[in-house]
Amino acid sequence: MLALHGWTLAQGVALQVLNAERVEDGLALSFSTRFELPKQAEEALLKGVAVYFVAEVQVLRNRWYWRDARVAQASRTWRLTWQPLTRQYRVSTGGLHQSFDTLAEAISSLRGVSGWRVAETKDIEDDGRYYLEFSYKLDTAQLPRPMQIGLGGSQGWALSVDRNVTLTLEAPSTPPPNRPQP
Repeated sequence: MLALHGWTLAQGVALQVLNAERVEDGLALSFSTRFELPKQAEEALLKGVAVYFVAEVQVLRNRWYWRDARVAQASRTWRLTWQPLTRQYRVSTGGLHQSFDTLAEAISSLRGVSGWRVAETKDIEDDGRYYLEFSYKLDTAQLPRPMQIGLGGSQGWALSVDRNVTLTLEAPSTPPPNRPQP
């Protein structure tokens, strides 16, 4: 189990919690961030431009004889849009779509995940030494091309945090078997 609590500020994003835990079906990650949407991004959103946030995780095993082996990789993308007809913000991830009345509510739903399975049981050995590479960012690569040209050195769209953390994995906690009372 790994737990990182506290405020770690990097390019406008504070990583409050980063927690990896071994569960029955693999490795589950939970994280929580705190950030404010840059003014330029908010203005673009109101003009109909979708804004994307991406969380990426890689689980790597240390090897002394070669490069570290990547045993698992996962990513999750959120799409934030403004719906002018309904006057609501919409957050989409995978097949799930949620609507919010205010930007603050929509941003709140983007700030973290709980119980995200990032590796399967077969990928994680009990005796292995692992570390996790985590990143969360506002993805400017998914903006329309004309907007990307003007972003060159702009700090207004810089919103990201990266962490490398050593994992201390324990066997998953299983409840004791039910035994009949004599």
